[in-house]
Amino acid sequence: MQVNPQIKKVIFIVWLLLVPAGMWYTYQSYPPHFSGPWIDLLAFLLLTCVVACMPIVINEMFIFLIQWVALATFLRYGLFVEMVFAQVAVIALLLKLKILRNGQFFRLPLNLIMFFLVSFISGIVYYLLGGESRPKLADNSTAIGLAVIYAIINYLINQVIISFNLYFIYKSKEPYFGKDFFVETITTLITLPIGIILYILYIQVGLFALLFVGVPFVSLSIIFNLYYSSEKINVYLQKAAEIGHQMAERLQVIDVIDLFIQKLGEMLPVDYAYIFDANEDELILIRRIEAGKVLSNDLPALKKNEGISGRSWANQKSYHYSARFEWRGITTGYIPGDAESILCVPIVRNRKVIGVLLLASKRRRAYEKFQLMIIEILCSHFAVAMENAKHYELTKMQSEHCSLTKLYNYRYLENLLNEEFKRLTRFERRTLSLIILDIDHFKQVNDTFGHQSGNEILREIASRISKLVGVSGTVARYGGEEFVVLLPDATKEEAYQIAEHIRQSIAGRPFILRQSLDYNQQQVIITASIGVATAPEDADDSLALIRHADQALYVGAKRAGRNRVAEYSSF
Repeated sequence: MQVNPQIKKVIFIVWLLLVPAGMWYTYQSYPPHFSGPWIDLLAFLLLTCVVACMPIVINEMFIFLIQWVALATFLRYGLFVEMVFAQVAVIALLLKLKILRNGQFFRLPLNLIMFFLVSFISGIVYYLLGGESRPKLADNSTAIGLAVIYAIINYLINQVIISFNLYFIYKSKEPYFGKDFFVETITTLITLPIGIILYILYIQVGLFALLFVGVPFVSLSIIFNLYYSSEKINVYLQKAAEIGHQMAERLQVIDVIDLFIQKLGEMLPVDYAYIFDANEDELILIRRIEAGKVLSNDLPALKKNEGISGRSWANQKSYHYSARFEWRGITTGYIPGDAESILCVPIVRNRKVIGVLLLASKRRRAYEKFQLMIIEILCSHFAVAMENAKHYELTKMQSEHCSLTKLYNYRYLENLLNEEFKRLTRFERRTLSLIILDIDHFKQVNDTFGHQSGNEILREIASRISKLVGVSGTVARYGGEEFVVLLPDATKEEAYQIAEHIRQSIAGRPFILRQSLDYNQQQVIITASIGVATAPEDADDSLALIRHADQALYVGAKRAGRNRVAEYSSF
């Protein structure tokens, strides 16, 4: 959450005017009650810092249970010492969380102000109600009641200030009194007696009380945190497995890449994502996402050891960077200037790097170390899914294309024609025209110059037709020396004009044969006869359209002398 720079300045000014003066006033009005070894005081300070830096994790929420230690410290040493300890604990916690950089330093005075107000107000209320330092709680119910009142006021003031900060400083729109609030409240109330027990035990047995109470509590916090970490890793592993299954179900390479990027963005804070394809000597960018937008891949290729991605490729090693200064000297070209955290993982298949994934975030320490392992697992799933999708696309392409001319084959044309006729019957198409072409005297060409030369002619005719038709229709090899052009929404007149252009492009330019039987380069003139039919004018179904175009070809063009275009009519 972004905070207005003016508000940050106000926070520093308020801290400067309030906290030092308030601490001085507290020292003068409520001087510390300290007697005994200094080691005891330092032990309380150490326990305060340790508890502050080791929150308990419940339901994926960090709960900082420092109140019970603060209560024992307040009762033993008075308000001023408790306030100093709270200020030190805040500094220790923020240093541990490493949030005093990257424009977040304002959170230090903000939290110092909050802890000062919480300690000061609850302490003043306690003293006004008749409370005293070092009370005898073991046989005094009134003193216990005042201690409980102090703790409750301390917690309530803390919650009020937190809600103020969320709504007015961070401008949060989320409801404050949700499930997390009640979990934290109940947990705090449960741990409240621990502070009273710690104080009573300390009066009885001294420093050993901190060991009897503090060590079990800290141990419990460690166990909770370890359990939370393992649970979190398990959740990520389950997500990785689910994503792997989902990618395996995708049959198109583009769909696999899109799903991979989408799921990465849902799992991690990703501001920039780059996927590279590794060939023999360079990394080619195949997907580029910046600020949630897909951008062009027109960036230069990377060599091995060039930049973070090149280094990951060369060393077959993953890299995790938490801040810009860690990688600033090795990046090249791709990463925007405001990126901070980076994950870079090689995509490996059969012990060979086939690509590289690079993720970046504008936040520092946006990624945890275990997430690098999760991304490595996902990249393994991605490599398998990509291989399967490429194999499927290749198989599908081979099954739908003529291996000689690279045009679509009869099977594909038949399916497409049926689909287009369905659109025609749903009035999604106005017309559907079909051109069928047959090379004149092609057997004679094969007999004279050989089948290799015949193949050359077929490839060249396929190329000329494809260039003429472009995106306005679909060109297919119908079989042998026959070609078909399917033209959605083309009238019979438009189809006739296209057919005439095709005929002229074949007859008007000689074909160069480089693989003739006598090994000499030859020039030959080739002509073609063409038939045209249009639905719904000439046909009610796909088979009738082909049949009538074929009839126009043989009756209207071949019998009329060849090298001409004929429209279907009642011959």
